Amino acid sequence: MRKKVIGVAAFLGLFFIISLVWWVPTASAFTEEQKLILQSWRIVNQSYVDETFNGQNWWFLRQKFLKKDLRDRDRAYSAIEEMLATLDDPYTRLLRPQEYKSLQINTSGELSGIGLQINNNPETGQLEVVSPLAGSPAEMAGIAPKDLILEIDGVKTTNLSLDEAAARMRGKIGTSVSLKILPQGEKPNQSRIVDLVRDRISLNPVVANLDERSGEKIGYLRLNQFSANAAKEIAHSVVRLEQEGADAYILDLRNNPGGLLQAGISIARMWLDEGTIVYTVNRQGVFDSFESYGPPLTEDPLILLVNQGTASASEILAGALQDNDRAKLVGEKTFGKGLIQSLFELPDGAGLAVTVAKYETPSHKDINKLGILPDDIVAQDPIGFQQIGSQADKQYQEAVRLLTTHSVLADAS
Repeated sequence: MRKKVIGVAAFLGLFFIISLVWWVPTASAFTEEQKLILQSWRIVNQSYVDETFNGQNWWFLRQKFLKKDLRDRDRAYSAIEEMLATLDDPYTRLLRPQEYKSLQINTSGELSGIGLQINNNPETGQLEVVSPLAGSPAEMAGIAPKDLILEIDGVKTTNLSLDEAAARMRGKIGTSVSLKILPQGEKPNQSRIVDLVRDRISLNPVVANLDERSGEKIGYLRLNQFSANAAKEIAHSVVRLEQEGADAYILDLRNNPGGLLQAGISIARMWLDEGTIVYTVNRQGVFDSFESYGPPLTEDPLILLVNQGTASASEILAGALQDNDRAKLVGEKTFGKGLIQSLFELPDGAGLAVTVAKYETPSHKDINKLGILPDDIVAQDPIGFQQIGSQADKQYQEAVRLLTTHSVLADAS
């Protein structure tokens, strides 16, 4: 009798397993649009930094969005954007095919547009200027960091994602775009319309020259973004300035919104003999680190210029050099973006930017939404490209003062 009971139980168990297999949809049962939802969901499920997914049941959301009306690709994209929005993380986002292609160009080559680095303010959600690129139509029109962009060609930016706004500002050389700008600190009725003509935007990220006006030979380096060629260009510039007899350096990271993590690490290694550059922390709380092993390109005294537009990879570099006592920071508190994103390409040419980790400086400071405080705080009103390094540039002049009075040299010895 017992054998019969066991046999029946085994049969029921086998039937239950077969039933489960029978009811699990196969890959071929999904439409192409559903497969996009599934792949996006899996990428976030495996990689996102917050394993609570903003305190929600991520599996439940998978089922919910698979049941949506996904009759075409645009509806699938909208569903993915809605799903990602539940994470309440502006940096984890869908990049539609054209946006993904533009991002790849932005970090490796040239583009045409007006030359604005933009960001959604994490506190207000408003579209704001991080920095105009040097010599760009936006910079020449007087658009400044922290200015708000209210409209693009009459379309309110509150209705646009960050990537949609960027796409609207890009375009063919010679075409026009109209922006409604509200300068920082002004009242809403003091906004202005700025008409800009798109041009080719040079993405060479480094400006370098030797400043001998103070009687010292100071190598000045301005890094506009951490693109794929940033480390190579910095290295070439330092070698040239060393040959020209530079005795000290100013590395200008003001209004540099960041870029590629590896570029920031590579540039930090050029200045450090040894030491930790940055710690990364994944969602399990596991620490990893990037180290410098030397030798540096130069051991000459170094000052970094930073401000509220210094963000992301710029803050990794600034934190590494400050915490290792390799450089003094002059300027204003940095932006405070301590999150790291990875890019994932989807089968149809779209992509996902996903926050996969947070970082801490070598002294284990979490700077996200807090920023890095300079060693020497110097407030600076917005200045134009042509005024950088002039008497109107108070932060630059303070860096020169520190270098020429040898206070930094004494600290470095």
